[in-house]
Amino acid sequence: MGPVYYAVWTASFALQVYIVARALLRREFFPYLSINIFVAAMALRDVSQYLVLMRYGFASREYTYAYYYSDALLTVLMYLAIMYLAQQVFREMHIGRYVRWVTAGLLVGTALFAGAVIQRNAGHLASRFVVELSQDLYFVGMVLTYLLWVAVFKLRETRTRLVQLVLALGVYFSATAALWALRNMFDSTHAIAAFALTLLGVLLPAAWAYTFTMVPEEARLAPAGLAEEAAARR
Repeated sequence: MGPVYYAVWTASFALQVYIVARALLRREFFPYLSINIFVAAMALRDVSQYLVLMRYGFASREYTYAYYYSDALLTVLMYLAIMYLAQQVFREMHIGRYVRWVTAGLLVGTALFAGAVIQRNAGHLASRFVVELSQDLYFVGMVLTYLLWVAVFKLRETRTRLVQLVLALGVYFSATAALWALRNMFDSTHAIAAFALTLLGVLLPAAWAYTFTMVPEEARLAPAGLAEEAAARR
């Protein structure tokens, strides 16, 4: 637990607080309610993990439980952010209700799958379940975000802020799911993967902080046809 870890943790926490505070000051908290709740939960998770870490130590059972349980809860809240982004992408198609049902169904199905995978390990059911659930949720979240990517490009979404929010979430999910897979396949990579996961903790809030700060709500991407036409005139 060297200075790099604490520097990354401080930067991530500061960005999370910045996003929520800015949303409150700019009166954008409720328009982006799901995202702001998720970011606020990230900040609370970091504070709770830090307090447990300082009291019990990095190698303690208490910190392990705090890490995995808070991470699983945070991933569930992330599904609310995915649901919000999906509703925005498909807003003009008026299928928001179906998006909510599909997302909720995948969440429940993933939890049932995680329980079935470790049902024979009754002695450590709670701890093994939350670890398995967290990994499976990251994988399903990655798939959902990829589908959002496809929808953004197929529907030719032009809202710049929305596009960047989706892209940042997709990169975060992809990298996190890849690191979980690496940890599971190779025991020797646990330390490297754990450190990389810590670095990823600052990626998403940094990307979203940049998007909310630098990209206005009314900003639009130029459609491909118009962009090519403008380039030809130049």
